[in-house]
Formats: sequence, structure tokens, C-alpha cells
Amino acid sequence: MAGGKETPRQRMIGILYLVLLGLIALDVPENLLDSFKNISDSLNSSKNNVQIGINNTFDAFEKTKLKDEPERAREPYKKAKKARELATNLDAYIESLKKQLEDATGGMDAATNDYKGREDLAASDHLMVGGEKRAAYELHKRIDDTRNALLALLDPKDRVGMNLSLQATPPKKRDGFPNKDWEQANFGDGIPMGAAMTAFVKIQSDVKNSENEVIKKLLGKVDQAQVNLDQFNAVAVAPTSYVLVGQPYTADVFLTASDSKSSPEVTVDGSRLPTEGGKGKYSGSTGSEGVHTWVGTIKVKQTDGTYKTYSTPPQTYMVAKPSAVVSPDKMNVLYIGVPNPISVSAPGIAKEKLHVSISAGSLSGSAGHYIATVNSVSDNDVVTVSGEIAPGKTTVLGATKFRVKRIPDPKPQFAGKSGGNTSAANIKAQDRVFAKLDNFDFDAKFNVTRFTILVIKPRQDPIIYSATGSELTSQMRAAINTIGPGSTIVFKDIVAVGPDGTQRGLDPIVLSAN
Repeated sequence: MAGGKETPRQRMIGILYLVLLGLIALDVPENLLDSFKNISDSLNSSKNNVQIGINNTFDAFEKTKLKDEPERAREPYKKAKKARELATNLDAYIESLKKQLEDATGGMDAATNDYKGREDLAASDHLMVGGEKRAAYELHKRIDDTRNALLALLDPKDRVGMNLSLQATPPKKRDGFPNKDWEQANFGDGIPMGAAMTAFVKIQSDVKNSENEVIKKLLGKVDQAQVNLDQFNAVAVAPTSYVLVGQPYTADVFLTASDSKSSPEVTVDGSRLPTEGGKGKYSGSTGSEGVHTWVGTIKVKQTDGTYKTYSTPPQTYMVAKPSAVVSPDKMNVLYIGVPNPISVSAPGIAKEKLHVSISAGSLSGSAGHYIATVNSVSDNDVVTVSGEIAPGKTTVLGATKFRVKRIPDPKPQFAGKSGGNTSAANIKAQDRVFAKLDNFDFDAKFNVTRFTILVIKPRQDPIIYSATGSELTSQMRAAINTIGPGSTIVFKDIVAVGPDGTQRGLDPIVLSAN
């Protein structure tokens, strides 16, 4: 039941209550019960003071804000009354529980002004936890519901950091003591009736503090200063300072902290601008190339009826002829059979406003990054860039020629070599022929589809076998396993297929075993 904004006195009372509650496990002497009564009296006093503050807040609000600014004040006032209703309902329910517990233990002792059955260790448990009513669990639910309903009255940003004291939090586990939930810790077996009554008063105090916090937050929003014109900064904001010929240049000229209901006089070069929401809309000339400069002035009426003028710093923008840049990401060539990345940009035009096409092939992608796919060899494949320079107005910004080539032939390899000398053991350890591209920037893979092998051993006739695919046949492996130093292995009639689907006849491989 702790948390939220409390006075130092309230925090001290809460801490003392928890200390006394912990001492119950040791003994229940009369002076301990007297301490609970003193805490209850202090909490009731604090609660009454908070209630007086709430009443004063409502009274002042109704006489000022609700009367002077009804449109702004009506909704916060409605929510504040709802907060008061939520707190009142929970407080009334707690009062009913207090009355039941008081009646069950003999009522009040007029002589001591305290409860007759304050030392009763069973009554609270019977009413609140262990009996048929189990009222503590219903109370827990109502506390949670009221807390959530109070917070729901606030705007999401106002809830941040709002830690209301009204909450039913179970006690921390202590070594050597059994775990207790919130209900058992405050009203369970062994809790004297006087301590349970203090728990009720503590909850009522938390209800009142939470009600007060929410009401102050709600009604205080009306007191927050509206935009006032005591500090001015003339500001000009343009979406871009670089535009093309024929493309409109626009800018917002306005006062920061300006009242949206005001209508200041905004001019540029002596010409008055249309205003909306306290902002002037300026459209500059873009009929010629070069740097253009302008200064905006804002004339504002002061509260005394006089006018004051504010000027923006000089604003510049550049007007350039339409242009486009097309650059291949890897080299100035497009290759058949592989994706060719192309970057496209046009100064002064958003990439989303560009349209890119290719004369032979296809393009995919967007926002300045494209993939070109081409199918035939050419020396004149043109990429054309168009752009929207104004709403509904598109023009060609530029075109770039590309050469289209086949992917180069790969080099055949066996045992990691395309020819030369290698050990007989290295040759015997291999099982297939590869086709690889050297120094090629694209990810292009070739697969060997057929080849012929000649195994030539000293003073013996050549052994010749052919295979489909890239792997050695069992006959080839058997023949290779018999070679020794001085033997020669020849791979010829090698054919490979790459991404473009064409068959490539590759150079032979001649390996000498040593």
C-alpha cells in the first residue's frame, strides 16, 4: 500500500504501521494496540486534510476555469468528478467492512474511545480471509479496479511516472517465516482487530491521496500555459534547398510558439503571403538556374495593440537543370545470366519519384536500387531515367548506354589445377572436374556436364573413358588409382553450362604425376 506522492509525515506513519504489523508476530501487548490506534488517528487526520484540499481545488476550479473557459475546462472537470466518484465508492465499501468488524467485536468503548475487541485475534481472519465472506479478496479486487480506473482517466503521457499509493502489494518474503499474500498479511490469522482497523484506515488514506493526485493532474492541465507570444523566433523551413528548373520551391515561414488562432502578416520581398495556422506559405521562382535568396518578415500584433516585426535569417536555394546519374555497382557492363545491380539517382528528386526503364531486358527494384536482367549480346542497351518534377509532370532526366556481354568462359580444374605437375597421391584423392571463374565480380557458377579422360602410363597404351556430369566414373577412378610418377592424365572435350544456359567448350587439362 506504499508508493505515490506522500508527505514526509504520511511516509513516516506508513513505515511505523509496517513496523508494528511485524511486531504482532512477537506479542500483542496493550501498548502495541495503543500504537495502532495512534496511527489510525494520524491517518484519519491526514485523510481529512487531503479531503479539504480536494474540496478547495474543486471550489476554485468551478469559480474560475469552469466559468471563464467552459470549453477547455468541461472535459477535465468531468473526469475529475469521475475520480471523486471512484474514490468515494471504494471508501464507502471499506467503511462497511469496518462497521461489520466493529459490530462483530462488541463495538466501541466510550471510556477509552477505542474498540472493545481490539485485541481479538480471530475476528478479522473470520470476516476477511478464512470465513465465508472472504471479504479481503473482494477488497483487493476493488483496490485494483479503482487504481486502474483512476489511471485510465489520465492521458497516456500523464500516466508515465504516476505511481499511485493505492495498491495491494503482498509483503516481501522473510527467511524463517511462511509466505503470506496481501490478504493474509493485513487481515489473516493472528492479526488483532485493532491492527486490521488500522489497515482499513491506511487503505482509505491511500484512496484519498490517489484521488487527490489524479484530480490535481486532470484539473492542472487547464492551468498549463497556452501558446503565448512573449518570446518570438522567426523561422523559415523549406523541404529542400535544391530544386530543378520547373520544379516548385516551397517553404513555411512562421513563428515558433505562435498562437494557431492568430493571423500575423507575413511578407517576402514586400509581397504578402497567404497564412494558415499562423504560418505563411511561400513559393519561390524556379524559372532560371542559380542561387536564389530571400528574407521573410512577420508582423505581429502585441497585447497593447502595437505591432512588432521579426525577420528570418536569409534563406537560399539553388535551381539546377534536370540531370540524372546512373552508375553500375560493379562495372560498366551488363552480363547475361546474372543479376546486374544498378544505382540510380537524380539530384533534387526523391528516389521514389524516379521511373527507370531499359531498352533490351528487364528491371526490378525501387527507390534508386535496381536489378537489370539482360538476354542478348549488345553494344547499345540504354537505361533511361524519368522523374516527377512537379505533381503530375514527368520528364526524361537522362539516359546511359551499356554493353551487354556473355559471362567469360570458366577455367577447368582438377586437383585444384588447370595443368602442370602434381603428386600422384593428389590426383588419386580427387573425384570430380570443376569449372571456375577467376577474377569475376559476379556470383556465377558453372557445372561441368561431360568430359573425356586419358590415362597415360609409361610404356603403355592410353586408357580412354568418357563421363556425363562432373564426377569420375568407377572405371576412371580404377584407372587413376594405378598411376605412379611419370604418368600423365589428360581431361579433354570438357563442356560446362553457366547461368546463361549456354554450353561452353573448355580448354583441356594436362597433369603430370610426380
